[in-house]
Amino acid sequence: MPELVFFSGTMDCGKSTLALQIEHNRSARGLQGMIFTRDDRAGEGKLSSRLGLVTDAVEAAEGFDFYAYLVDRFSKGGRCDYVIADEAQFLAPEQIDQLARVVDDLELDVFAFGITTDFRSKLFPGSQRLVELADRVEVLQVEALCWCGARATHNARTVGGVMVVEGAQVVVGDVNQSPDEVGYEVLCRRHHRRRMTAATAKAAALSPDVLPVTSG
Repeated sequence: MPELVFFSGTMDCGKSTLALQIEHNRSARGLQGMIFTRDDRAGEGKLSSRLGLVTDAVEAAEGFDFYAYLVDRFSKGGRCDYVIADEAQFLAPEQIDQLARVVDDLELDVFAFGITTDFRSKLFPGSQRLVELADRVEVLQVEALCWCGARATHNARTVGGVMVVEGAQVVVGDVNQSPDEVGYEVLCRRHHRRRMTAATAKAAALSPDVLPVTSG
């Protein structure tokens, strides 16, 4: 039976890499899929991995209808054996409903990939709807690590290395951004709660107030 599967995890845990691997494995067996994405770091209409892999995709912008797009494709003699939807956290709940309808009515497997929570530890609406509707939710086993070495479970937005907790839910950025840009960092829960990024931890370690005192 076809399934709606949600692969979730923090940033930097290999979601897009797995999406590209699924595409490779299935296309190597003669299957033809449709790849959709939204606001990928590589630009519009691209699905990219931090390992440097990239492929073309259909940009599922605001108002895009997955079900109508695929029905139109089939009506024109096109083929689709499965669907991959990356950056699914950015999709609207009604678009997730459309993906579920693709599974149920068009009998296609749909593999959705996305972050569960935003930089405030709040559920993205798209991810919430996926948790509600998915046949399976798979948490990726490639663990991203906090700067302290613990398992990273939270996504932090940073400006100049300092964690921020206010602003629009969706601001496109990436890990390893330059200090003056909006960036993201994965943290364990403890350091997300304390708003302690790698940069602020390093600054605290170098502060004269905490340096060891040596006697003259």
